[in-house]
Amino acid sequence: MSTVRTWTASDAAGWIRRPVPSDDKYSRGVVGIRTGSAEYPGAAVLGVEAAWRAGTGMVRYIGAQRAIDLVLARRPETVTAAGRVQAWVIGSGTDAASRSDQETDALRGTLSGAVPVVVDAGALDLSVGATAPRIVTPHGREHDRLRQLLGLAPTAVGDSVAERTDAAVQTARALGATVLLKGSTTLITSPSGAVIEVEAGVPWLATAGTGDVLAGIMGALVASHSEQIDNAAAAAAVAATAAWVHGRAGAVASARLGLQGGPITALDVADATPTVIAELLTR
Repeated sequence: MSTVRTWTASDAAGWIRRPVPSDDKYSRGVVGIRTGSAEYPGAAVLGVEAAWRAGTGMVRYIGAQRAIDLVLARRPETVTAAGRVQAWVIGSGTDAASRSDQETDALRGTLSGAVPVVVDAGALDLSVGATAPRIVTPHGREHDRLRQLLGLAPTAVGDSVAERTDAAVQTARALGATVLLKGSTTLITSPSGAVIEVEAGVPWLATAGTGDVLAGIMGALVASHSEQIDNAAAAAAVAATAAWVHGRAGAVASARLGLQGGPITALDVADATPTVIAELLTR
């Protein structure tokens, strides 16, 4: 049984980088986002929006033309040309079953480089055997599929938090990467066996697209700490901070609807993210 640390606002505040007068858009962090598809272009919009809202210096988006058009309509400051980045976000809104050979080769190239990568959804299968610093972000069913690729047994429906924790640690060790297992209690595990838990902000976060927002927030934070992500403890701390900010943003967005809260959409979570970042910067 691993020792579990609960991530707090004070912990998260330590991993929010405040800009200084000497900063420019490059030194603040450049996120490369290769997500979305012709079938699911909204994932690209949500991830790009969240990365901007989390305070990144620049977003470079690479993807299907339909997604590019929607991204630029929402966030015209986004750069859609290839160039240097300090972190990648890949896989959100894509399907491994329909991925082209060309796209697979491009993603494998990203996953064999030195730039840290947030790996979500349709790119999780490619994280097996990759060498880049990685934070993988599966939900329960995706975690089981990833474990199958690693030759590990699936987890059981209704597993306790302790059982989910042990399984996530096992996955992190087999993968050689940080694992963020989504859920009402999100678990961040390292190959070393260290575990951090983050409680979801509100149950309203269980809605389509919020995982894409989480990936974008995480990409922004990874880019601003890219030189530290080779360190497993730093990678876990950044992942936990992204999860904390995401959960808090969900709570803030819901609370805007009244004392009892109310239903939110993924864009509501992205829109509330700057408020949460500002709260942390006052600590």
